[in-house]
Amino acid sequence: MDDTDTQVGEPDISGRFLVDPYLNWAQNEGIPVHLDFGHDLLALETKPWDRYGARGCFAHTHGRGDFMANYVIEVPPGGKTAPVKHLYEAFFYTLSGYGTTIIWLPNGEKQTFEWGPKAVFAIPLNCEYQFFNGSGREPARLSCTNDAPLTINLYHNVDFVFANPFAFPERMGRANHFEGEGEHLRVNRGSNVADVNLWETNFVPDLTSFKLYELGARGKGSLNVSFIFADGTMHSHMSQIPKGRYKKAHRHAAGTHVHAVTGEGYSLLWYEGDSEFKEIPWRHGVMYTPPFWMLHQHFNTCNEPARYLACSLGSRRYPFISLRKRSAEGAGSQSIQQGGRQIEYEDQDPRVHRKWLEEIAKNGVPSEMGDIFNEDAIMALNPEELTGPIKMPQSVGPAV
Repeated sequence: MDDTDTQVGEPDISGRFLVDPYLNWAQNEGIPVHLDFGHDLLALETKPWDRYGARGCFAHTHGRGDFMANYVIEVPPGGKTAPVKHLYEAFFYTLSGYGTTIIWLPNGEKQTFEWGPKAVFAIPLNCEYQFFNGSGREPARLSCTNDAPLTINLYHNVDFVFANPFAFPERMGRANHFEGEGEHLRVNRGSNVADVNLWETNFVPDLTSFKLYELGARGKGSLNVSFIFADGTMHSHMSQIPKGRYKKAHRHAAGTHVHAVTGEGYSLLWYEGDSEFKEIPWRHGVMYTPPFWMLHQHFNTCNEPARYLACSLGSRRYPFISLRKRSAEGAGSQSIQQGGRQIEYEDQDPRVHRKWLEEIAKNGVPSEMGDIFNEDAIMALNPEELTGPIKMPQSVGPAV
């Protein structure tokens, strides 16, 4: 063999090792890619996005995991987006503005509905859709929580994801599901676990007034409903924290994008062994994502009930992964001491309640939790009693 035929140097392995097709796609879309624990989606910088014919940005979080992500679409005053379709599921939460959505269904029909602030809706899988801003003065912003990372990384072919002609007529739901109507389903999960309330639809016009149901296992006075949107594999639920109260700490899989809807408060996040909490203040417009198995707890600090919308992979109908199946079965509201994922009030670190008492005092909000905690004793603790690793209950049984 002639020496000139010998390869010199290392081979080019670009694009052949540790490839992330989703991140490559996001970076090539030409819009900002923001990354943090959470974001104020109303304040994020956007730039023109050719794919949508509008403005947009990616709102990536450290806790988004392998399957889920979020982006923001901003439709200019009097403007509209380009028609788009894709093979990933997508939930849209209206951050600001008023507008109209047109969806082209597989049978050739069109569905049109109007939305305003704090509406949520799903686009049935691979249906073409378009947004119109109903205001000639103000832009409209929508948050899109989606499973594009799962879909794009699985097929790693952008044309297959965005230009696929296959139709999914079974995903349409009933015609009135685009009109804000739906079906209430109540599931009895057994004597030791609270019932789960489901609402099957494609569109909820106003999350602030939507009916919720008691879920006291997550905290006294807590209300909740789970959504099944467009017969999808993605999950969403709405929860309400009463005035003068907060939720119990829990943990779960990655990718749960939490949108604050009404009220104000904060969430604490920590891992076992941590000595300090990660704190995320929230109000409408703020979205954050607890990382995998990171404990987190939601606190209402205002003088009214606070609602939040959570979107993740694995619906109550199609759990998709084993951790989500266990959540649907009730593990999310069972104590860690029973092999579940929740810290009961009596087992939590005293710093948790003390911090909350200090925060609500700033807002003149009285505590409604004196029936659970000796609040005078907690406030009288010396600073040295509130240091060191965050107190955790002893786990019994398998982690689920």
